[in-house]
Amino acid sequence: MTRLTRAAAAALLACALALPGALATASPSLAAPITAAPPIAAISVAAAPAAPVGAGAALPAPTGPYSLGTTVLPLVDRSRTDPWVPTAAGRELMVTLHYPAARSGDGRPAPYATGEEARLLTEALGIGGVVPGEALARMRTHGRTDARPAPGRYPLVLLSPGFGGSRWTLTHLAEDLASRGYVVASVDHAYESYGISVPGGRTLTCVACTALDEGGVHASVVTATRAADMRFVLDRLTGPRPAWRHARVIDARRVGMAGHSIGGASAATAMAADPRIDAGVNMDGAFWEDLPAEGLRGRPFLMFGTHDGMHLPGGQDASWDRTWPALDGWKRWITVAGAEHFTFSDYPVIQSRFGLPQPALSADRAVAVTRTYVAGFLDRHLRGLPRPLLDGPTPDNPEVHFQHR
Repeated sequence: MTRLTRAAAAALLACALALPGALATASPSLAAPITAAPPIAAISVAAAPAAPVGAGAALPAPTGPYSLGTTVLPLVDRSRTDPWVPTAAGRELMVTLHYPAARSGDGRPAPYATGEEARLLTEALGIGGVVPGEALARMRTHGRTDARPAPGRYPLVLLSPGFGGSRWTLTHLAEDLASRGYVVASVDHAYESYGISVPGGRTLTCVACTALDEGGVHASVVTATRAADMRFVLDRLTGPRPAWRHARVIDARRVGMAGHSIGGASAATAMAADPRIDAGVNMDGAFWEDLPAEGLRGRPFLMFGTHDGMHLPGGQDASWDRTWPALDGWKRWITVAGAEHFTFSDYPVIQSRFGLPQPALSADRAVAVTRTYVAGFLDRHLRGLPRPLLDGPTPDNPEVHFQHR
């Protein structure tokens, strides 16, 4: 298994955003550096619409019955040394909570990202000339800042983004889960994103990218660190002195975790380390650590990926074949035809909203399939609801294939 590199991840994402299908069989957690891609700006500018870039861009509307509230929690775990910047004053995390709100009119509209975060991401990907950071940051969301939560208690879902990405690249999924009755904590892990805005006007950049590219650090350090991050977030949301004043709406007996790419691999690592996490989803990420001999102690897990040479059985990412028998509870290996590595995040929406060429699987279908199967899995295992779509193929979702059940 090759080492995850910043150059590979950035080059792959840039091509995925500009060239539909060009790298459909690659994954940034496995890819070698790519040097043959045409200049991203030239391709994207030629394909850009005449209207102002991103004018009126909005995330897809959530599908559940609840209005949405959001709040941002800056957290610092001072009991740990940050592995990427040991001189930092602890391990710094930024957490966005999405949750069912009592009324849609409460609070201000929630921002998608800060301008600096979005600028650093688009510049790292070489698409800043087509997708300006400020325009991306203004993408309309459906949450209201600090709205009053709806009465009741709700399962908690932890979300972890792909390497180099930020927590807001999973916003369409976070909003949809919250609208269905979940509290969702999307976590930015310090120094593992191209840019994270933190209190005091500071920006944390991707020191980990350099450590993996040039320092020879194995990607398992990322998954192990994120597992510890999630343990801390759980402590601060469900412990005796919670960081969120409305934490009483969280049902700590029902906790799931999902992630994209290395964030998905981290879900398995976090479950192995913390028995409080009841169910996990890996969205197209290579597993960088083997599960312990006891597996996940009977807890359910969904492997949800591309239907291609990477994540079909016997594919290039051998970690899926290796991990499958170690999963000792309810499990599914599901692949999506036409999907690319970034299908399971907000990137298809960005392609669509900013006039970039579309991949084989449209943004609307990418969003619908991701939301339907992640929510179906969580509904079944955190709420005990019947979800027959997890039992096999359905006519409504012809792109979805079941490899193992």
